[in-house]
Amino acid sequence: MARNKPLNARDIMTAGAKCVGEHESLLDAAKLMRELHVGALPICGDDDRLQGLVTDRDIVVQCVADGVDPASVEAGSLGGELHWIDADAPATDALATMEQHQVKRLPVIDVQNGHRLVGMISEANLAQNLSDKQIAEFASKVYAGAH
Repeated sequence: MARNKPLNARDIMTAGAKCVGEHESLLDAAKLMRELHVGALPICGDDDRLQGLVTDRDIVVQCVADGVDPASVEAGSLGGELHWIDADAPATDALATMEQHQVKRLPVIDVQNGHRLVGMISEANLAQNLSDKQIAEFASKVYAGAH
């Protein structure tokens, strides 16, 4: 069945992203990542708004490797620079944002309905929904210079 309109971010995202609270510990974040089988979690504030994104790598490199107890660090402290995409934006805009900022996961926000987190776009979502050429370009831009 042919699709008449281009895919948007909502079409390719994984819905139902769970957040770790900004005041929850990195240990809590790590346990939730394990439970959900994911390598990154959005960080949500007390107002349920997106505050950042924490990855398993962030926890290891910025906490555990320095000998800091992950139970003593709030997830909100590792939020870093935040990139996201409007749920109604074209999927190609999500791809461009991920390439430009060299990120492998992108929170999806429903701007029209309360500016709430509604999902995440990952490399797997891109691979399932975009052309081989687009995926190759993404890989070359996001992994360029990666060690």
